[in-house]
Amino acid sequence: MDSTTIKHRTSNETYTFNTPAADSSIELLNEFYWTKDTEPHVTRRKLILAKYPEVTKLTGHEPSSKWYASGVVLLQFAVAYYLRNTPVFSAKFIALAYVIGATANQALFLAIHELSHNLFFRKPFHNKIFAIFANLPIGIPYSASFQPYHQLHHKFLGDEYLDTDLPTRVEGLFLSNVFGKVFFACCQIFFYALRPMFITQIKFTYIHLLNIAVQVAVDYLMVSSWGWHTLSYFIMSSFLAGSLHPCAGHFIAEHYVLNENNKPRNANIVEGSNIGKLPEETYSYYGSLNKLTWNVGYHNEHHDFPYIAWSKLPQLRKIAAEFYDPLPQVNSWCGVIWWFCFNDINTLWNRVKRVGKQKHGHKVTQRLDMN
Repeated sequence: MDSTTIKHRTSNETYTFNTPAADSSIELLNEFYWTKDTEPHVTRRKLILAKYPEVTKLTGHEPSSKWYASGVVLLQFAVAYYLRNTPVFSAKFIALAYVIGATANQALFLAIHELSHNLFFRKPFHNKIFAIFANLPIGIPYSASFQPYHQLHHKFLGDEYLDTDLPTRVEGLFLSNVFGKVFFACCQIFFYALRPMFITQIKFTYIHLLNIAVQVAVDYLMVSSWGWHTLSYFIMSSFLAGSLHPCAGHFIAEHYVLNENNKPRNANIVEGSNIGKLPEETYSYYGSLNKLTWNVGYHNEHHDFPYIAWSKLPQLRKIAAEFYDPLPQVNSWCGVIWWFCFNDINTLWNRVKRVGKQKHGHKVTQRLDMN
């Protein structure tokens, strides 16, 4: 370890601490990147708008999105019908669920992501209703809960209680070995679905009730008419979409600090903050899989301007290239899954966290504007 003396950014007090190498033991590195700094996206947004005020013209919904999403929904129902008499654990069933089903349902997860920002229609209510429709091939009701949790992720990025995209300390302790990371990568969908309810409570609304009622009704009608294999196709597609699938790499790629971006941590945390230069906490990917995932790879751009639709994010990057080109990028989502699982310096601790706005141990009821 190297002994380092630095000055605290805010208090101007001087601290000396030991800095382990990035490839030190897991036990030494098992801490998040804590910071008291504000998240970077608000600052960059202000700078971009000051230099390129025309960026505001890119905001707003994308009318063509509803047709693309509708096509994916119809495709999934068509494949489910085609497989209605095919054994669930046959090679044919699993192959179609992985190649078509998982890719399609990942696209629907991200269509619901776009809808959570009201980017399909002008009126928020229309986005909520269409999200319930886009939810149908996922098999379980999900869209109504996703929106408020995702709003919290944007408003309180890195907050240990309000940003439920962050792994918990329990996950970091038990899943930061090779077996644990492989398990996490295989079952990401369960972590993202179940983690929020253990951390932050949201208000149950009529949209949640409608989401549940419509999903249960459609599932029942489909099973009654076509059999259980059709619903099994939807569920398997959803699981594989959040597992070891190329498109699922975005879940890890977006905010985990991986490989050469993983800076040495402080052995001693001063006042809950890792002093020194933090790594970037959001990473963009500009590869071909964006064509299947509503350009979710443009993730710095999305967090900077969450009300610019997927179709205009490349244009934003082109306009403000000098802001985005210097940022570290992810070149492969498949590579991300591999590096995350099998590179020892990559663990569930590799996230930037901020001290929560709620007292430790208290659940939060966050009331958001649902109109």
